[in-house]
Amino acid sequence: MSGKWSKYFNKKQTQLSETIHRAKIMKVCYAFLLPYAVLFLTFNVLPMINSIYYGFTNFNILEKPEFIGVRNYINLFLQDEVFAIAVKNTFFIAIITGPVGYIMAFLFAWLINELPKWVRTLVVFFFYAPSIAGSAYLIFKEIFNDDQYGWVNQWLIKTGIVSQPVMFLTNPQNVMKVIIPVILWMSLGAGFLSFVAGLKGIDQAQYEAGYIDGIQNRWQELWYITLPNMKPMLLFGAVMSITSAFNVCDVPMALAGYPSTDYCVRTVVTHLFDYGFTRFEMGYASAIATILFITMILCNKVIQALLSRVGH
Repeated sequence: MSGKWSKYFNKKQTQLSETIHRAKIMKVCYAFLLPYAVLFLTFNVLPMINSIYYGFTNFNILEKPEFIGVRNYINLFLQDEVFAIAVKNTFFIAIITGPVGYIMAFLFAWLINELPKWVRTLVVFFFYAPSIAGSAYLIFKEIFNDDQYGWVNQWLIKTGIVSQPVMFLTNPQNVMKVIIPVILWMSLGAGFLSFVAGLKGIDQAQYEAGYIDGIQNRWQELWYITLPNMKPMLLFGAVMSITSAFNVCDVPMALAGYPSTDYCVRTVVTHLFDYGFTRFEMGYASAIATILFITMILCNKVIQALLSRVGH
């Protein structure tokens, strides 16, 4: 047993020595990476660690944090009924907008890949415009406004379909039907753009070789050539899709109000915003952020495992 452990430690010591040697050789490269590393640690890693710590405290910003253990998490899962609603709404939105938006972005990018350049440019602009104009969803507030001056209500009343304005943004039965298409449209941009770039970067000779080797249709071409060559872009699109699906906040707050009727479109991030920036219960808000962070990491791992099977 001692010999086994001795070999293990010798192996680790050799690997460490090789790592140090490579670091010395690449020290100029590491020097160039240092500014980004400092900024990343300062504005990403350290805030995340602080959030995890504050999740175990009672902290209202003005007073010193008081360590209370897992009380925030107990209250969150066992006593906070609004959080349960927020989790249900978040997963409902994520299940629809995440996979559907991801697949739609890839399919649209794949379908327009062989169109004339000017047509492809127009389509890319249409899908990417919401990502550039972050408040583009406010247009839909005018379209679905609950009074008679909303564009849809005005048209419905004018054509005689309804006699009274439809409560699109305050009736719990209607709000989600309006919010989800808007979120779906807003989430297509970044992933769609990466898919378009990835498709244009595939060597056309691979398709010619594939048809010589027996590929018979476009679907086999997609599965055996296109998808394996686009794994980095697929992973990037998946990360962006997960991030946007679980970070839904601005659209429900702007369209359905804050808070929405009966919390019908309350999301986890909206709940976090409420406790963090309205009630200033930062300890409780940090616990919510930690749960959201862990959930996103787990979902990302699942997506990576699924994408690793592409093309096999």
